[in-house]
Amino acid sequence: MEPVSELPAPVPASIDPLEFRGVLGHFATGVAAVTGVDAGTPVGLLVNSFTSVSLDPPLVAFCVAHTSTSWSRLRRGERHCICFLAADQQEQGLRLAGRGVDKFRDVDWSPSPSGLPVLDGALAWLECAVEAEHPAGDHVIVVARVHHLARSGDDARTEPLLFYRGRWTRLPGA
Repeated sequence: MEPVSELPAPVPASIDPLEFRGVLGHFATGVAAVTGVDAGTPVGLLVNSFTSVSLDPPLVAFCVAHTSTSWSRLRRGERHCICFLAADQQEQGLRLAGRGVDKFRDVDWSPSPSGLPVLDGALAWLECAVEAEHPAGDHVIVVARVHHLARSGDDARTEPLLFYRGRWTRLPGA
């Protein structure tokens, strides 16, 4: 086997963005709301590109499009709340995924220890502070340190909201 440094450079392929999105759609993900407060008003957006990064220190990451006006408002705050949506929270998710000023109209929430919106009925939530932002193509990868966390009281009964093949779904049999 040749050492890595001696391997020929791969030829860049022309990847159709719609085909790329379609292929990636075959990987099921959870759905999370990133919330915060800007000028006294709750602000939020949805992500399905969320992952744990480190247990010590506790770090997570999510990706946001450069064009997101909600992220530009959210990042003004020192902390954010990441809420994992339950299968019955599709309406709340649609509200937060939309464009517009009042995404929290008809969305019930309670304050986190720092006063950030925790969506009522969420499976669990993390209150985080941004550690780093890394530009990556048409998105930014946000790495955040967890400062507070909690999960809903009834883990056994509650199912997650999933994103699979371009639509929201739930676990089979849920």
